Amino acid sequence: MTDTSVPATGTADRDLRTFIAGLPKAELHVHHVGSASPRIVSELAARHPDSKVPTDPEALVDYFTFTDFAHFIDVYLSVVDLIRTPEDVRLLTYEVARDLARQQVRYAELTITPFSSTRRGIDELGFMAAIEDARKAAESEFGTVLRWCFDIPGEAGLEAAEETTRLATEDRIRPEGLVSFGLGGPEIGVPRPQFKPYFDRAIAAGLRSVPHAGETTGPETVWDALTELRAERIGHGTSSARDPKLLAHLAEHRIPLEVCPTSNIATRAVRTLEEHPIKEFVRAGIVVTVNSDDPPMFGTDLNNEYAVAARLLELDEHGLAGLAKNAVDASFLDAAGKARIAEEIDAYTAAWLAH
Repeated sequence: MTDTSVPATGTADRDLRTFIAGLPKAELHVHHVGSASPRIVSELAARHPDSKVPTDPEALVDYFTFTDFAHFIDVYLSVVDLIRTPEDVRLLTYEVARDLARQQVRYAELTITPFSSTRRGIDELGFMAAIEDARKAAESEFGTVLRWCFDIPGEAGLEAAEETTRLATEDRIRPEGLVSFGLGGPEIGVPRPQFKPYFDRAIAAGLRSVPHAGETTGPETVWDALTELRAERIGHGTSSARDPKLLAHLAEHRIPLEVCPTSNIATRAVRTLEEHPIKEFVRAGIVVTVNSDDPPMFGTDLNNEYAVAARLLELDEHGLAGLAKNAVDASFLDAAGKARIAEEIDAYTAAWLAH
């Protein structure tokens, strides 16, 4: 597992980490299965002993050490295979919400890949009921609002696209919390334009377009996401830094990037944090949000990602509050909800600085 945690080397660093820990936040790029903590993964592995996933949480540290993006996908899918019943789905979703709430996440758009579960035999209505039950319980018990992004696993091809689109748009199945439609998985060998008809159907059904692009391929993949899939936000977008025209387009049209620094290092999309293009994105005037992607798999969480961003961008408390408000502004939460969280961020920052 790649360690990109930021050590607290002095009083100022420790104070900033304490500030981050209490800062109200929104998360826009975090995966459902990829958010399973070692405790939950080991519990699920014990339920399903035929899996190759270790049942020992400490052994998961080595298991979650990736050689490249393809290896990450293999490991990720082995954890997906642990989710076999609606009860597994409900447990995972509820515990992910608990972990988000511990980090003061007030709102999260959780990326879910229903095809991965329904093709393994989980009843589609049972799946939807499980995530909705967990969502409502999380809001009631933790105060964390969850919404869903259903994404196509690109490596599974057009069959997966068709099934995901059906699950996302058919009235009797579509869950109440669904707000957006995405595309994940490997980018190499999975061109974005082939998914245009499915995104068109999802957008026509009122969903927002948020595909991954430019994580492990060049800026042309981001252009395809914008022109073919009508992306309103870009997942990762790391390679955008290599195309000045693309940077200018993203800035001019206020298309946010869902930046996940530690993830990019863990999957070898970027070699080192010092080489991460987040600084170039900010200099170009792009709306940047910071996210955790698959946090336990990458040995991180959202609080650590904010600490990473603080170091790379040389942010103080005001800068971190602004970063948190970027995510709120870029979210698909209603206007009243956005205003409420933004006010809470401002009040928390003012109170912190006053003391």
